[in-house]
Amino acid sequence: MNITAEQLFHALSDPTRLRSLVLLQREGELCVCELTHALGVVQPKVSRHLAQLREAGIVADRRQGQWVYYRLHPELPGWMLEVLSATAAGIAATLPFDADHTALCEMPNRPGARCCA
Repeated sequence: MNITAEQLFHALSDPTRLRSLVLLQREGELCVCELTHALGVVQPKVSRHLAQLREAGIVADRRQGQWVYYRLHPELPGWMLEVLSATAAGIAATLPFDADHTALCEMPNRPGARCCA
């Protein structure tokens, strides 16, 4: 994996990408519709930012029927996982991150139908 520190921190510098990564780090895997609902952002914007994260190698995706699910790339270097974990833990209880998680947990008819942790 050839992701640079600059690519990771550039990804974290955008609010939509940061919020998406925090939710992915916390939940493990989410579909585009879950992220759209949680962030309160239109689908094209979420998809554009996820595409940037995928192109950088920070997230991986998989298709299941009509849904596309995203997760942190399984081959991310350990230090990057630590940065994302520490970032998510440090800001999880602040706005807008706590509101994102609450919105996700309250989403009706979630495709994965798993409970938020």
